[in-house]
Amino acid sequence: MEGQGYITTLLAQAGDGDRDALDRLFPLVYGELRRVAAHQIRRERPWHTLGVSGLVNETYLKLVDQPKVDWRGREHFFAIAARAMRQILIDYARRRSAEKREGERKRTTFEGKQIGLDASLEDLLALDKALDRLDGMDSRMRHLVEYRYFLGLTEQETAELLGVTLRTVQREWVKARAWLNSELYAAG
Repeated sequence: MEGQGYITTLLAQAGDGDRDALDRLFPLVYGELRRVAAHQIRRERPWHTLGVSGLVNETYLKLVDQPKVDWRGREHFFAIAARAMRQILIDYARRRSAEKREGERKRTTFEGKQIGLDASLEDLLALDKALDRLDGMDSRMRHLVEYRYFLGLTEQETAELLGVTLRTVQREWVKARAWLNSELYAAG
């Protein structure tokens, strides 16, 4: 696919400090980042203040606001995008928690509804720490969780990005969910 090769080329140029490459890159990845952000926002209350465009813009700014990054291609870019979205969601939850809005928060489990902007700060922070621990054990599995969970990619899309079979993604997704559930909710 011409777009993917061109994205990789632009990422390499951007990594070398070419700011014009970033300007050419944004329109190519904007649609995909917007799809991912829409996936996140769809799970939220209609009145929350961070919309699809806001999440995309914040994510993109986090990605390009780095002096020099050794982008290793499309997979690396979207892995970093997943991490950036995760951090944005956590930061957003912290700000929202600091505002001390009234009303009870509904506990959201990893197995059931996905944790998003509507999750409690404690749930998001626990997930963030669990993913860091998972990275220490199996970084591919952490990437799989980030791709499926934060980016909302399908099993097939995840397999393509990771360079593994669909069956491997399916098997590791079951393991990752079980591990995260035991890490996050063993005491509860």
